[in-house]
Amino acid sequence: MPSPRRPRRTAAPLCLLLLACAATACGYGSKAAESAPGPQAPVAAVGEELSADSVRLGYFPNLTHATALVGVREGLIQKELGGTTLKTVTFNAGPAEIEALNAGSVDIGFIGPSPAVNGYAKSKGENLRIISGSASGGVKLVVNPARITTPDDVKGRRIATPQLGNTQDVAFLHWISARGWKVDATSGKGDVSVVRTDNTITPDAYRSGSVDGAWVPEPTASKLVAEGARVLLDERDLWPGGTFVITNVIVSQKFLKAHPDVVEAVLRGTVKTNEWINADPDRAKASANAALKSLSGKELEAGVIDRAWPGILVTDDPLAATLRAQAGHAVAAGLLEEPDLTGIYDLGPLNKVLGSLHKPAVTPGAGTDDQGR
Repeated sequence: MPSPRRPRRTAAPLCLLLLACAATACGYGSKAAESAPGPQAPVAAVGEELSADSVRLGYFPNLTHATALVGVREGLIQKELGGTTLKTVTFNAGPAEIEALNAGSVDIGFIGPSPAVNGYAKSKGENLRIISGSASGGVKLVVNPARITTPDDVKGRRIATPQLGNTQDVAFLHWISARGWKVDATSGKGDVSVVRTDNTITPDAYRSGSVDGAWVPEPTASKLVAEGARVLLDERDLWPGGTFVITNVIVSQKFLKAHPDVVEAVLRGTVKTNEWINADPDRAKASANAALKSLSGKELEAGVIDRAWPGILVTDDPLAATLRAQAGHAVAAGLLEEPDLTGIYDLGPLNKVLGSLHKPAVTPGAGTDDQGR
């Protein structure tokens, strides 16, 4: 599929057939990782309090969660909340965040497509809703250039993915299948050896020669390039228009019903944050890196973040068609039964915000019970 020049813009039960280790990009059936409290918003709650005295926001310390990193650090979300206090919690994996949302200890979260589908199914469609997009892109196949120079050379090699059944793992399995190669999805054995490896140790695995490449999100891909790897494929090239969902905004339906004004305020903050990021990418990149340092104690090296940042597009559009396609790829790989995604989206609050800011509305499209009105 053609690679675009990307614009700057804003119930059948789910049967999980696998268990996987925790990682920063989570997928179908992945094991929850331990979460840790994140910093409070840098701007104090000032002004009139909304219907809730506080709202608890969950996200990952990842570049693909740039909207949260920048929106919290710069106070753009807190500003829209006025006297309602923004509280933040960071997670290492999507299942932990889904559990927190289902338990009511987090109200709104930034999360990837696979755990969003998983969480929706686990609550039988009664608890969670996707209410906005957040990011697209930021995933690459990077390889050892001494061993792999063309896509055909991937056959017979050992390629890492973050975890069994996660979003990148499913994408790689789909790419393998499209080339006519055979791999057992669960074991990872076949014409290509799919090696499930935590993103935090994938650079070490590459350095030691135990893997020949990896299909991974940023900044792991750029960390591997810093180790001498070469980008063989940018996943954007596989999608019409070059966009595919990597992060969405999800909410507890109970919180949405009780505090719609708070949800709308958070969404105003995310929409304005995405606008801020796209208006000044260099300043936003520095802000995101400073947020990562605050959360993890270490910022990304300049060469790594400079390489990773341009591949990520922040967007208000949830890119619903690509979420459905990703779920279909997991079904085709045998990792999941056909999911019923009816009702997974409620874009009414987002479209109300977009309308107030004179921006075009977005819709989830067919097959997901259009609630974009």
